[in-house]
Amino acid sequence: MVRPKLTQQREIVEALRTDYSVRQICETLGFTRSNLYYHPKQDPSEVVLRNEIETLALRYPTYGYRRITQLLVRQGYTVGYKRVARLMKATNLSVSVKRVCQTTTSVDRVRPWVNRLKDLEVSRCDQVWVGDITYVRLKRCFVYVCLLMDVFTRMIKGWQVSRHLTQPLTLKPLEAALRQSVPEIHHSDQGVEYLSDAYVSMLRHHGIEISVARRGCP
Repeated sequence: MVRPKLTQQREIVEALRTDYSVRQICETLGFTRSNLYYHPKQDPSEVVLRNEIETLALRYPTYGYRRITQLLVRQGYTVGYKRVARLMKATNLSVSVKRVCQTTTSVDRVRPWVNRLKDLEVSRCDQVWVGDITYVRLKRCFVYVCLLMDVFTRMIKGWQVSRHLTQPLTLKPLEAALRQSVPEIHHSDQGVEYLSDAYVSMLRHHGIEISVARRGCP
C-alpha cells in the first residue's frame, strides 16, 4: 500500500477525528503525529530580502535583477542573481525595458536641440505642451505613466499607462492628443522616448517646434 502524502494524511485525520482521537488514527494508519502538526514557516531572511528588493525596485524602476543584486551586495546581503530574479518574478517586479536608440544627432545635424521655454511667456492655450514620464507604485508592482499637458490651461491632453518603458508609451498619447488640437511648441527632457525618429517625425509633420530641457533639468 502506498503511503498517502502529508496533505492526504491530514485530510484523512480530519475526516475521522470526530469519531476517533488523533492518537488512535495515527497508531492505526501508521501516521506520524508530529508531521500532522508541522507547518513550515517562511524564512525570516527571505521576508527581509523581499522587502528590500521591493524598496529598491521602487527607487530604481528600470533596474533588472542583475543591477538590483549588485545594490543588495553593496548593502551587505549575500545573494545571487538567480535568487533575486526568482523573488522579483514572484512579486511581479521583473523589468523588461526595451530602449529606443537615441537619434538626436541623426535627426537634426544642422542645429542642436534648445530650450525654447527659457524666456518664453506662455499666454494662450496650445502654445506649449510638455511631456513627461513618471511611474506609479501599485500593490505588488509599478507602472509607467506618460502625460502630455498644456502649460497654459494645465489640461492633460493625452496619457498612456504601460508596464514597459517602450516607444508606444509616448507615441500613443501624442497621436491621440493631435487628433484634438496641435500645439506650437512641444517641450520634454532628453529622454530617448521623446527624441526618437518616430516621435520627432510626428511633431515635424504637424509643424510643431521642438523644445528640449538641458541635461539634468527635466
